[in-house]
Amino acid sequence: IGTARCLTSCLQSRVHLSSGPQQKDTTFYEFRTYCIRPEQNATFLKLTNEKIHLRTAHSELIGYWSVEYGGLNKVFHIWRYDSYSQRAAVRAALAQDPSWLAQYISMALPMLSSQDNEVTYLVPWTHLQKPPKEGGVYELVSFQMCPGGPAVWGKDFQAAISAHDAPGYGKVLGVFHNEFGPLNRVHALWWFESADRRAELRHKAHADPRVVAAVRNSSSHLVSQENRLMFPCHFSPLK
Repeated sequence: IGTARCLTSCLQSRVHLSSGPQQKDTTFYEFRTYCIRPEQNATFLKLTNEKIHLRTAHSELIGYWSVEYGGLNKVFHIWRYDSYSQRAAVRAALAQDPSWLAQYISMALPMLSSQDNEVTYLVPWTHLQKPPKEGGVYELVSFQMCPGGPAVWGKDFQAAISAHDAPGYGKVLGVFHNEFGPLNRVHALWWFESADRRAELRHKAHADPRVVAAVRNSSSHLVSQENRLMFPCHFSPLK
């Protein structure tokens, strides 16, 4: 039923199937997810804590988290770049950095079972924020939306996010849309004081008719959704 509703919505809106607002800011954010071999999880995190400065010497790290719920033995990190040429220069420099290669890459890669990346932009109506205080937990909610882009589902999606953020059912730190990786995917990064506080706020949100109505409208464009609850690593700038 959900898929049929999604297709109907897309067909009804096909006259508007532009990509939506033009991307004016060249700044983008690379999302990276690494799956760690279970027996190597603690060792990988220890090594990264000790050697991450070799990597951050080349470009800006926004945050680095260990996934607690929504995928075991995974880490998720966000890197900021001013342009694709800057990222290319950073990757070239890393490939020639003997300390990075010898002290980290050669040791870390055998600990990983897979790596994945996505290139994202902040949506026009949000900006990257810091949490109200250090500590707490982060939730990354990834929405796979119907084809067609923000021109089709943007307003309803924004309303659903705002319905949670404005009343304080969570603190949204940034909303991102994919440029590379699965298209029509949008990510919302949330902060909560604790996992229990998140559960409490979700129960309250589910009883708020404004939230229910906004989510219902947005879900008509939704294909699938994935949630991860994450703890910031000691060395993460966002923590």
